[in-house]
Amino acid sequence: MEKKENFDIFEHILVPKHVILNQEEINNLLKKFNITPGQLPRITSKDPAVKLLGAKVGDVIKIIRKSETAGTSEFYRVVTGEE
Repeated sequence: MEKKENFDIFEHILVPKHVILNQEEINNLLKKFNITPGQLPRITSKDPAVKLLGAKVGDVIKIIRKSETAGTSEFYRVVTGEE
């Protein structure tokens, strides 16, 4: 079998930027939208981007996507151990 070469998935054009939020940023996000972490959409800890970032269960990830109409759009996901 051929060995696959490792590559940085974040360099791929279809993979948006992922950022782990610090606790202050999480608090501001939750306050801004008047929500709890459990109300955020989830992303599994097995997701390749989450693994590469080194995010842990409970971390909140900001995903920044390019948008033709808005320039950029931000999405937030909480890391879970569920699939």
